[in-house]
Amino acid sequence: MFRLPHALAAGVLACAAVTICAASSEEQRPVEPVGPTPPPAINPALPTIWIAGDSTAANGNPNAIGWGRPFPEFFDASKVNVANRARGGRSARKFITEGLWDQMLADMKKGDIVLIQFGHNDGGPVNDDKRARGSLPGLGEETQEIDNLITKKHEVVHTYGWYMRKMIVDARTKGAQPVVLSLTLRNIWKDGQVERGSGRYGEWARATAEWEGVPFIDLSALIADEYMRLGEESVKALFPKDHTHTGPAGAALNARLVLAGLRALPRDPVAGYLTPAAAETPAAAASAIVASPAPPRGGGPEAFDAWLNLPSRPDDARPALFLVGDSTVRNGRGDGAGGQWGWGDFFAPHVDTTRLHVVNRAVGGLSSRTYYTQRWPAVRELLRPGDVVVVQLGTNDNGPINDDSRARGTLKGNGEETEAIDNLVTKQHEVVHTYGWYLRQFVVEARAKGASVVLCSPIPRKAWADGRIERKADSHPAWARAAAAQVDAPFIDLHERTAARFDALGEAAVDPLYADPHTHPSRSGATLLAAVVAEGLRELGAKNPLAAYMTD
Repeated sequence: MFRLPHALAAGVLACAAVTICAASSEEQRPVEPVGPTPPPAINPALPTIWIAGDSTAANGNPNAIGWGRPFPEFFDASKVNVANRARGGRSARKFITEGLWDQMLADMKKGDIVLIQFGHNDGGPVNDDKRARGSLPGLGEETQEIDNLITKKHEVVHTYGWYMRKMIVDARTKGAQPVVLSLTLRNIWKDGQVERGSGRYGEWARATAEWEGVPFIDLSALIADEYMRLGEESVKALFPKDHTHTGPAGAALNARLVLAGLRALPRDPVAGYLTPAAAETPAAAASAIVASPAPPRGGGPEAFDAWLNLPSRPDDARPALFLVGDSTVRNGRGDGAGGQWGWGDFFAPHVDTTRLHVVNRAVGGLSSRTYYTQRWPAVRELLRPGDVVVVQLGTNDNGPINDDSRARGTLKGNGEETEAIDNLVTKQHEVVHTYGWYLRQFVVEARAKGASVVLCSPIPRKAWADGRIERKADSHPAWARAAAAQVDAPFIDLHERTAARFDALGEAAVDPLYADPHTHPSRSGATLLAAVVAEGLRELGAKNPLAAYMTD
């Protein structure tokens, strides 16, 4: 019935957001209301925004209110229905098997929007005499037959991904637009960091949305970023009952972030239904949206940033490899648009992803300077002891230091020289440093978080002279080497390694390795470059921080 890509079935998932996982203790279970509340009547002449979820979205009980309860306040009731059918204590499986999904489906019609959010309760037991609501972990077609101890009926239990895909397919069959959301967060903190989930349900939700080609809102990431801004003590006040369920203020905050995520989608599907006050809600920042074919219209740079679909790290015990770079490491949204790919998209097969996450946070168009000022703070916050960061920047460092377009250039060299500017893009005063200075900062600041860093020189352009790829002898490759030596960081001369490989292949063989005249790799080129990076890591020997995770 449903398609599943081989990579997902094998559990090799490069992108990951975060949420709740297997074991759910009694105190962590969302509250089930005493008897279902009859749903309010809907106007069949209007489109409907449906909410399918558990208690973290449901109308709830006192001090345990889901975001779906305040959510209708954003919308003009004369233009759209908002039908919150989320029910406390339900997993994706139980929402379907109890008939709650079929009840929604019966009233669903073309033009409706369906918000789907499950996972908090899917890690419970598959069969017990209390709730019997757990789904099988993962995204595959595995099944388990049981005689349900509660319903007293025979049942075939499927994976979390199977139930999510069923809801997506059913909604689309009715002509509605499904939107998948990752989970709300619990009020659990460690070392000043809020828990970004305790397992892989956010990762699986994202992967399901990507495969089915429907929008995804990484609500977990949006909430986590907001909680980190508020701080642990302020967030505590949002959870008056326990660490899972929000009170009125917490529910209102989460509802606002759901709306922000929706507004970051291309064509802003709810724009025509909002109240005047809600229409001023900005689109979401952070890596919120996937499976969207075009950049959002309006909303400014934050909406565009969301559209980039940058992955986060799953919140489990595995260390992570963060890839920091420009479009030669990750191009655009990482979806191969225009045939252009970055090597980071094909690096995962070179490491054991059952023991190490690969988190490709490269962003096209950035220099070492603009990555450091715009993107590095978010990566730095995600780092934990034992993580590894591979940095490859420099392709864009030759641009103007100050202009009204990008203002991304860096000073030449590896020294301590600076130039003070009033940035024409950011409208902020800024002290610009050398290329090498920025590379050294990545190393110093990552080490302060307990992570290791490998510096790479930038890949060469496809430019030939006398049958050889042109090298940049006294430029960014040399300055990257010098910066690495200055802070005693492992270094891969990716510039020379790639040039030598291309020389051996020759012009005719190298041409299809690029998707444009000279800068951006094609799929085959990015795959080759990933292998060159892996080769460079192996040859670091004892200095290779990924040695324990490399595959053959």
